[in-house]
Amino acid sequence: QVQLVESGGGLVQAGGSLRLSCAASGRTFSRYVMGWFRQAPGKEREFVAAISRSGGYTDYTDSVKGRFTISRTNIKNTVYLQMNSLKPVDTSVYYCAADPGTWGASREYDYWGQGTQVTVSS
Repeated sequence: QVQLVESGGGLVQAGGSLRLSCAASGRTFSRYVMGWFRQAPGKEREFVAAISRSGGYTDYTDSVKGRFTISRTNIKNTVYLQMNSLKPVDTSVYYCAADPGTWGASREYDYWGQGTQVTVSS
């Protein structure tokens, strides 16, 4: 089992940047595919980005490609989401999640953090 705690959210102007962090408990962090999701008010939760166990593979939803970068440091049990060129439509609660499966398999995220609010003003 793993517990996840996000941080780094806040208020930023359009065009600005934020870096989200997600710290995981336990000694098995490197065994999990990690993902970032977001949920805006009145909308369903949506996938943002994912990273393989070693960090060698990444995946992004089209709307953030070229602006967001997911990375991880296994020795620190932390996954990051660097968000650049932020837009008001990026305003959401951002969640990190852990998937104990393999990168190529259908992803099922079993563990979730509590979320961190990102607000982008125009």
